[in-house]
Amino acid sequence: MKHTICCLVENKFGVLARISTLFSARGFNIDSLAVGETEDPSISRMTIVVNVDEKMLEQVIKQLHKLIDIIKVIDLTGADSVERELALVKVNTADAAAKSEIMQIAEIFRAKVVDVAPKTLIMEITGDAKKVQTLLDLLRPFGIKELARTGKIAMQRR
Repeated sequence: MKHTICCLVENKFGVLARISTLFSARGFNIDSLAVGETEDPSISRMTIVVNVDEKMLEQVIKQLHKLIDIIKVIDLTGADSVERELALVKVNTADAAAKSEIMQIAEIFRAKVVDVAPKTLIMEITGDAKKVQTLLDLLRPFGIKELARTGKIAMQRR
């Protein structure tokens, strides 16, 4: 099962490497990893998505707590939280009809067109993973030339 783990860590050199090593040493693949500063520049928030069973998740969380630079670990799986992804998608626009149809699809998904070139356009989509994936599935027949997708970021509601 996929689990979303949120870690508040000290914003210091090497923390990301230590945490990713903890996962790789146990043979776990990280499906998604997003890291960024919080409202306090000395603290970073890491959102990690990993596909493990409950028992392994428990072990990983215990190991994370043992790392010196970890301030807090939260398992957001099933918790009341807000989750988002961001994607930039470059799509072929061979003719005016295709460009018009792509822009209508973008509007339906509240995606923002951020660049238009003679034969391509780039749009930005933000939302949950299902929304992003659905848009990508609809754009695939037009020809996705390039895709950059962030990992999941998440925050507990309470």
